[in-house]
Amino acid sequence: MRAIWGVVYFLMFRPSPKVMHGWRSLLLRIFGARVGRSAHFYPSCKIWAPWNLVMGDHACLGPHVDCYNVARIELGEHATVSQYSYLCGATHDYTKLMMPLVPKPIRIGARAWVAADAFVGPGITVGEGAVVGARACVVRDVPAWTVVAGNPARVIKRRILEGSAYGGSQVGASVA
Repeated sequence: MRAIWGVVYFLMFRPSPKVMHGWRSLLLRIFGARVGRSAHFYPSCKIWAPWNLVMGDHACLGPHVDCYNVARIELGEHATVSQYSYLCGATHDYTKLMMPLVPKPIRIGARAWVAADAFVGPGITVGEGAVVGARACVVRDVPAWTVVAGNPARVIKRRILEGSAYGGSQVGASVA
């Protein structure tokens, strides 16, 4: 399946015009991805295994995102992964001589944003509404409605939405 997907990716997904998100969604669905309404996939994003991808409504994988989804990678509704970010869904067990591959799922919560050139490691959950700052290296779970940045990423502050349809300042205020 990976070989067939590789051919389809290079011949039909990658060269498609930037605005043809629906076409790329269709191709991914054919290969087993679960894709919500109006999900966006830019033609330059790389998806290792469409059958391990779940995208909520209006979720987005931006330009040049590398989605190494050996294990399931899930993006909630309205979640965005910005340009050049890397979602790494596997690691290796370095305690064993042959260093076998160890797949670990990643979950990006609804309304979360992974900013440009960030790294999200294997087994990580980025909580609902969380923001991962540009170039951050996420190696621990990110609590909901927080902002993290740095290498390794650490909590900078709560994310508070002012005057939004999602509950105004109460959204971030309930985070402990």
